[in-house]
Amino acid sequence: MLLAIAAVIGGLILLVWSADKFVEGAAGTAAHAGMPPLLIGMLIVGFGTSAPEMVVSALAALEGNPSLALGNAYGSNISNIALILGVVAVISPIAVNSAILKKELPILAVITLIAGYQLIDGNITRTDAWILIALLAVLMGWSIYAAMSGKGDVLGGEVETDLADHPLPLKKALFWLVVGLILLVASSRLLVWGAVFIAQSLGVSDLIIGLTIVAIGTSLPELASSIAAVKKNEHDIAFGNVLGSNLFNTLGVVGIAGAISPMAVEPGVLQRDWGLMMALTLALFVMGFGLWGRKGQITRSNGVGLLVVYVAYMAYLGTSLLVTAA
Repeated sequence: MLLAIAAVIGGLILLVWSADKFVEGAAGTAAHAGMPPLLIGMLIVGFGTSAPEMVVSALAALEGNPSLALGNAYGSNISNIALILGVVAVISPIAVNSAILKKELPILAVITLIAGYQLIDGNITRTDAWILIALLAVLMGWSIYAAMSGKGDVLGGEVETDLADHPLPLKKALFWLVVGLILLVASSRLLVWGAVFIAQSLGVSDLIIGLTIVAIGTSLPELASSIAAVKKNEHDIAFGNVLGSNLFNTLGVVGIAGAISPMAVEPGVLQRDWGLMMALTLALFVMGFGLWGRKGQITRSNGVGLLVVYVAYMAYLGTSLLVTAA
C-alpha cells in the first residue's frame, strides 16, 4: 500500500512537471515551424493543460479501468469550477467577459446536457464516444475559424508575448517535446497503477479514486495557469482555461476512453457527479449575470461559496470511501 501511495504522489508530481515541459517544447517547436501564435495557444497550450487527464484516462481504459477515466474527467470538471475558480476568485475577483456568457458558457451547458443524456442507459458505448469526439473536432474547427477570421485573440496574443520573452532554441524545444511526452506517459502509467492498487486494496471503485485523488492531481496545470493569468490581470485567460478544459474533458477525455473501452456507468454518477457538474456550470451563468453577486464578475464571496461546495463534495465522497473500506 505504501508503495502505491508513493506511486500516486510521485506520478502526480512528475505528471504535472512533464506536462508543462511537453507544452513548452511543443509551443517552441511549433513557433520554429512558423505556426501562428493563435493556433499554438488554442491547440497546443489548450491541449497541454488537459494532457494529464487525456493520457491518464487513455491508459486507464487500455488497462481495463475505464471507470477511472470517467471519474478523472468528471472529477476534473468539478475541480476546475468549484476548486480552481473558487481559489482564483478568492485571490482576485474574476471578470467575466459578456462574450463568454453568450457563446462559450451556453456551448459548455449544451455539451454537459448531451453527456448526461448518454449516461441515462448506464453505458457509454463506442458510438457515444465517437459522437463526443466528433463534437470536439467540430468545436475546435469552428473556434479556430472564428478566431482566425476575427480581430485577434487574447490567448494568441499572450502566447505570442511569452514566446517573444522566452525564445526556445529548436534543439531544446525538440528535446522537451520528446522527453516531456515520454515522461507524461510514464508518470501516467505510474499514477494509474498506484490508483488502481489503492482502490482494489480498499475495496472501493476506480470511479471514486478517479473523482478524488486523480482528478485533483490532473487539474493542477489548470490551477497554476489560471492563478498566473489572474496575477497578470488576464481574467479572460483564467476563465477560458477552465471552460476549455471542461469542454475537452467532457468530449475528448471521455470520448477517447470510451472509444478504447466502452464502459458501464455506476448508477450514482448521473445524479451525484454529473448533477453537480451541471449545477456548477449553471452557477457560472448565475454569477456572470449578477444574480448572485456583482454582474460580470465572480466575486470573492462567490469563490468562497464554490470552495464550500467543493469541500462538501469531497467530504461526501470521502465518507463513502471510508464506509466502503470499513
